Amino acid sequence: MKFPTIQTTRLTLRQITLEDSSAIFSLRSNPEVAVFQDRPLQQNIKQASTFIDKINTGIESNTWVFWGITLQETDELIGTVCLWNFSEGNTRADLGYELLPSFQGSGYMLEALKPVLKYGFAALPLQQIDGVTHTKNQRSIQLLKKLEFTLNPDFADGDETMYTLKKRS
Repeated sequence: MKFPTIQTTRLTLRQITLEDSSAIFSLRSNPEVAVFQDRPLQQNIKQASTFIDKINTGIESNTWVFWGITLQETDELIGTVCLWNFSEGNTRADLGYELLPSFQGSGYMLEALKPVLKYGFAALPLQQIDGVTHTKNQRSIQLLKKLEFTLNPDFADGDETMYTLKKRS
């Protein structure tokens, strides 16, 4: 299946390539980006290249759909968004996203997530998309609420909380 590139007013969501290694390294080595994520910071460009290879292998095996978020005008990679952790039968998936701090607060992530959610419900058999975020990550919580995700009261995992969006019939 051909990778689903998505165009918005200001962005192109596309598959990442090894040419994106330095941008992925900038994103995944940034302590501000990782402050609410449970993962070590990347230490070198080789780790970024290895990560890109892993992501693209997962795309090929339909394990996840992972987009690089780029500015249309320059093709500069400013973040990522993914649908992953699919349930058996692919009726549920997790939403993941990250954005370089210098681009936060400009509506880019909201612009990127709207068509990704539409893709998940229209092109995939998803009935539910979950967003798990740190309880102190107010910007992420506000973003999920703007997209009409609702707090999932059945989820309890320490410092994390889950918001859920169900497919409308």
